[in-house]
Amino acid sequence: MGQAHFLKTSANFVLTSMLAASGLTLSAPLQAQEAPQTADAEEDAAAIIVTARRREERLVDVPIAVSTFSGAELDKRGALDITDIASSTPNVTMETSRGTNSTLSAFIRGIGQQDPVSGFEQGVGIYLDDVYLNRPQAAVLDIYDVERIEVLRGPQGTLYGRNTIGGAVKYVTKQLPQEFSLKVKATYGTDDQADGIVTVSAPVGDIVRVGGSLARLSRGGFGRNLTTGQANYNKDIWAARGTLELGGYGEPVLLRISGDYTKDNSNPRGGHRLITGLASGAPVLGDVFDTRGGLNDPKQYVEAYGLAANATADIGGGFTLRSITGWRKDSSASPIDFDALPAVDVDVPAYYRNEQFSQEVQLLYDNDGPFTGLLGGYYLSAKADTQFDVRIFTTIAGLTAFTEADVTTDTYAIFGDFTYKLTDQLSLNIGGRYTWDKRGARILRQNYSGGGSPVFGGAGTPFGAASTNFRGEREFNKFTPRVSLSFQPTRDHNFFASFSQGFKGGGFDPRGVGVNAPTSNASKIPSDAEVAAYLSFRPESVDNYEIGYKGNLLDGALYVALAAFRMDYKDVQIPGSAGCTVGGIPTFCGIITNAGKARLQGFEAEGNIRLARNLLAAGDRLTYSGSFGYIDAKYKEYITQIAGTGPVDVAAFRKVQNTPKWTASGTLAYTTPIGAGDLDLSSTVSWRGKTFQFEVPNPYIDQGDYALWDASITYTAPEKRWTLGVYGKNLTNERYKTSGYTFVGANAITGALLTNASGQLIPTLGKEGTLTAFYGNPRQVFVTATLSF
Repeated sequence: MGQAHFLKTSANFVLTSMLAASGLTLSAPLQAQEAPQTADAEEDAAAIIVTARRREERLVDVPIAVSTFSGAELDKRGALDITDIASSTPNVTMETSRGTNSTLSAFIRGIGQQDPVSGFEQGVGIYLDDVYLNRPQAAVLDIYDVERIEVLRGPQGTLYGRNTIGGAVKYVTKQLPQEFSLKVKATYGTDDQADGIVTVSAPVGDIVRVGGSLARLSRGGFGRNLTTGQANYNKDIWAARGTLELGGYGEPVLLRISGDYTKDNSNPRGGHRLITGLASGAPVLGDVFDTRGGLNDPKQYVEAYGLAANATADIGGGFTLRSITGWRKDSSASPIDFDALPAVDVDVPAYYRNEQFSQEVQLLYDNDGPFTGLLGGYYLSAKADTQFDVRIFTTIAGLTAFTEADVTTDTYAIFGDFTYKLTDQLSLNIGGRYTWDKRGARILRQNYSGGGSPVFGGAGTPFGAASTNFRGEREFNKFTPRVSLSFQPTRDHNFFASFSQGFKGGGFDPRGVGVNAPTSNASKIPSDAEVAAYLSFRPESVDNYEIGYKGNLLDGALYVALAAFRMDYKDVQIPGSAGCTVGGIPTFCGIITNAGKARLQGFEAEGNIRLARNLLAAGDRLTYSGSFGYIDAKYKEYITQIAGTGPVDVAAFRKVQNTPKWTASGTLAYTTPIGAGDLDLSSTVSWRGKTFQFEVPNPYIDQGDYALWDASITYTAPEKRWTLGVYGKNLTNERYKTSGYTFVGANAITGALLTNASGQLIPTLGKEGTLTAFYGNPRQVFVTATLSF
């Protein structure tokens, strides 16, 4: 009687609290893997299994803030790429970066990285089949052959190969089936969207399976480049994935060898000017997806490929040995027209080239006793090379500032995570990681006269000595602990509290200016004191405190997850650039700084509930899921240098970028049998509060609060032989900014935009004034058909 009263009281309290807090906007992690249970297992929370702690566990047992999305659910919602999951995950921002279809900008709980150039580590780790993607280029992963996607919020490092200070996103592909399988998926929609995916696999003997997928993803533009005539915001991608598997399905050893390839030949995405041309008077275009940028060389492309070998062996006695080996390489060309006008005012052609090799080894122990644990080691060797011109011919004809930043990373780590059940209800989890990061950099800045640099096919010749010719190395080491206490009064209730630390190594500003190596001997490594005076920036760290509750209630019909957190963020790395003059040539210079301190604190709620069964017909069900996130993200200290004044704390005038205070989503779904098949109807509304694109508020580029409405209708034939679905995304055709560029004058302290005597904004680079924005996708409607054999 006491336990029943406790369960009833808990259910009422949690449900009432969440509904009151989120205004009926509960969000829930969707299914991951499905355990064979009742006929309602696919919506019962008890069926949700995740591998967030590198072993299969019920979601309710994991004392970590984690959301999970199954491939089946993503298909039902018409998800197109990895950024789609952000709308249903609290306090998460994932956007396609400026100017491309394939570069990712990701933020979790106020921590991330928007700058894609070499030298800057990402604050959110993206994993493809447990292989960490070191660079953001080609990280906008399209949704196909996906088993599930997991989003872990807060610092990670005791369980995963690379330490990530803000969180981790795991993209897990499907294991090959034991029997022959062929699946064909075709999509056609508005703006000439035409996608085709063919997936085939077959057994070769008793324990060997081979499989692969070929994907063609294309779309016409949402707008046009009125100067070049090209479609703007189009999509032109070929992708392939192949897998060889040995063992598994009851065998003590599973070996997966996989390779993937992506080629993106989409046109450059041109920005939309938000102000008239300050020199030409060019008006603001009426369609936000149109542009007038004239730069079209080099031809835009992204090419990425990789190999991975994942081996798991049950070696007996409760021990499992795992090895994860990965190699990846990508290259891309991006003609970035900052000013978005035909004139060469602020034109930046760029190349990005990245390569990485990683090796991870884990030893896991789980023998159905009170103790479980993981011990691992990780190694990553990576190099990232960024080359770009800065062409401002409207100011000084034919003069170009060329930059090449070649950055290397070598990192080693040992980590462990251990759980001990003190009693049947109380568990203690302790983990730790020690990381050794070594960063090297070779940075060259050279001015050219007579046109662009030879790297980009220009006829320019060197003009004066190099303004930067730097080579150096630096090491960053850190121990980061994690501890949590979990109390489960019953198997369906979990109260937990945790403390963890996160760490991201320092580096060198790839756009630094006016620095030369302290010796003509290029192999000599500068001392720490010498390096500190040049281009380096310090590591950043975060202390994360969290309390939470997870519960399966109402006989599995309701799942809720609540979390409250506080993060003390120190030595925050703020990369950026500003207009400057080097050797008499206007250009932009790196202004990265360890700005100071920030406090990130907030609350998250997720949940799903089965509202009804047999509502309108026998066997039907009505479900609701949603998410709610609140974060108070505030700089406590932000030191900047003011000419003639010295260091000034401007924290009161700065904002944490890409971090809206409020995020929420809600999905109402209805499933009913039609004959021997199933009809699914779903409607989702997601809402985001005001978003600051940069630390300095800008009334032109910052995005106010907005809501998006998606809906879908899908029919699944008996035995899932075929499906047919109609999907609508952003049905209200909302216009919302996701990023932008700005080079106009602003007050150094308050950030208020400056104007001249005529009331015009003052350009800090070029003559036209750069204030351009990029927008999220407009309304899209498409039909998808799938055949399975």
